[in-house]
Amino acid sequence: MPADPLHRATNTQRSTTSPPPGGPGVSAVEVRRSARRRRTVSAYREGDRTVVLIPARMSEAEEQRWVSVMLDKLAAQESKRVLGDAELAERAERLSEQYLDGKARPASVRWVTNQNTRWGSCTPAEGSIRLSHRLQGMPEYVVDYVLLHELAHLLVPGHGPRFWRLLEAYPRTERARGYLEGVVAADRLPHLPTTRGE
Repeated sequence: MPADPLHRATNTQRSTTSPPPGGPGVSAVEVRRSARRRRTVSAYREGDRTVVLIPARMSEAEEQRWVSVMLDKLAAQESKRVLGDAELAERAERLSEQYLDGKARPASVRWVTNQNTRWGSCTPAEGSIRLSHRLQGMPEYVVDYVLLHELAHLLVPGHGPRFWRLLEAYPRTERARGYLEGVVAADRLPHLPTTRGE
């Protein structure tokens, strides 16, 4: 079968795949350079990787900057999608299978609006998990971390070494914890009045 003339191999000058800035366990980033592309940069998810399309003439430094910008943009778009309780329960099931060998089986997983001092809570005796509505709109890896944290409590009630060993399997634990710590710190900052023109 002849090649599609709109997508000839010669059109893409270089394609590189690299691990993302988030570290191991995060989807790979593939950069595709195109001679046809003059100024625009775009990105999309393709399976377990992110594809970033850039003009062929960009320098390595511009490429790195744009990859970072586009990863942030995609994450922001994805975080605007709010999961319902049913989707949250499905996500919990997937996380349990992936990181806890399916051993954590919650009876219920839902969003709540009455948790303003904690991100999530778990009642092991009932098998119930509740996530604060304040997590809605945060990056998916942060929501996944909090959900996995509460799932681990179904297996280990306290925060001892055994509990933290369960969370070691999740590759974005430290990043998610840092994100949440940043949110808490930002809430503590004094809110300065804005001046005209800002």
